[in-house]
Amino acid sequence: MDQTVVGRVLGVALRTGGDFAEVFVEEARSSSARLDDGKVEQVSSGRSRGAGIRVVVGDTTGFAHTADLTEAGLLLAAEAASAVARQGGGQTRTVSLSSRGAPPGPSAAILPETITKAAKVDLLVRAEASARAAGGAIRQVTAMYADNRRQILVANSDGLYATDDQVKTNFSVSAVASGDAGMQTGRESQGYTMGWEFFDDFDVEEAGRLAARRAITKLDARPAPSGTMPVVIKSGGGGVLFHEACGHGLEADLVGKKASVFQGRRGEQVASPLVTLVDDGTMGHEWGTYRIDDEGHPAAHNVLISDGILTDYMYDFLRAREEGRPTSTNGRRQSYRHLPMVRMTNTFLVNGTEDPDEIIRQTPHGVYVANLGGGQVNTATGDFVFGMTEAYLIEDGVITHPLRDANLIGNGPEVLTLIDAVGNDFAMGSPGLCGKDGQGVPVGDGQPTLRVQALTIGGTAA
Repeated sequence: MDQTVVGRVLGVALRTGGDFAEVFVEEARSSSARLDDGKVEQVSSGRSRGAGIRVVVGDTTGFAHTADLTEAGLLLAAEAASAVARQGGGQTRTVSLSSRGAPPGPSAAILPETITKAAKVDLLVRAEASARAAGGAIRQVTAMYADNRRQILVANSDGLYATDDQVKTNFSVSAVASGDAGMQTGRESQGYTMGWEFFDDFDVEEAGRLAARRAITKLDARPAPSGTMPVVIKSGGGGVLFHEACGHGLEADLVGKKASVFQGRRGEQVASPLVTLVDDGTMGHEWGTYRIDDEGHPAAHNVLISDGILTDYMYDFLRAREEGRPTSTNGRRQSYRHLPMVRMTNTFLVNGTEDPDEIIRQTPHGVYVANLGGGQVNTATGDFVFGMTEAYLIEDGVITHPLRDANLIGNGPEVLTLIDAVGNDFAMGSPGLCGKDGQGVPVGDGQPTLRVQALTIGGTAA
């Protein structure tokens, strides 16, 4: 888009005396395919383009969005946003823009949009065949493929003009096994910020085998124990716990609303000295990685907790400006139809020094969690409930029997203080979509193997 046009739009947005104006332009395209029980249930594609214009006057924000990217359409949206922010004034401000090249970051070697639908469906067929080959106990297989390309432009009244081209590709397989204990499900999912080259290293047939193996293993599962006990969480399998139970509480908007248990605790010991928590939007090709955030600022590596000390919160641009500090570049939005807000990117606990096998050997009795599912958290208190989708009993320092699905119950800040062992086998988990205030954005999470001294298991065994 012509910079002079964008400059004129920003000038109109500021005409009534705005303090800050921003134009966000987005073109997005996506495709997906789903195979269920040998039948291709869905092959779809979509495309959208439009702009969102934000005007800030004091503590009031006006926002308008439009799918009309002509200059006339953009000017109309700018006038609407400006009117919402402030009535009258009549002042005109000229904005001079300077283009910023996107910083180094992930790029797609092969755009998925250049690949045929038949090739994408073939991946699903191969994954399903591999899962069914695991044995007659497999009764149902669902495989899904998806890709998304998002090209954005961000300009604002401070003179910023930046662009990015983000491509993401992911694949998942779910298998259902049937036996005397009923039906059990196993799943494997992976995705990265890259194009079709994702499948150079990701083996869809191995994904099918893993999903089937997990489902079949759970046919022999015992009821999970109930009560409070040590819990060892496998590397990569429990990052979602820290994303939900701790990460959201470190987002500056929730802190500012006093809706976070971490409010006012910067500089305090909030976790075990073994814990360093990071949010990093620059992390290779991970799912939450980007070159610029949705306010146009280069992605950053942010240490939130260092050796157990709360060092900082995550900020978007406007909240950072209000506090007279730099943004942590965590301003994100679902699409041009949405305002940006503080969101995580790739959030993880960094490596420790212990041998993960030794952590298990030093746990006489407890539960080993290989994968966590969805859950709920109260950010004001930190209380959470998460589903354990793959877990095993630990007896005499050995992983033994698989356990049926059950809940993991605890308190985020308390969990941070009860981590007494951290392994040296860091791994990221499956790609995620984080929901907040009606918006979903892609995020990653991860951690090394670690042990929590005491967590409550909501099982059914005595």
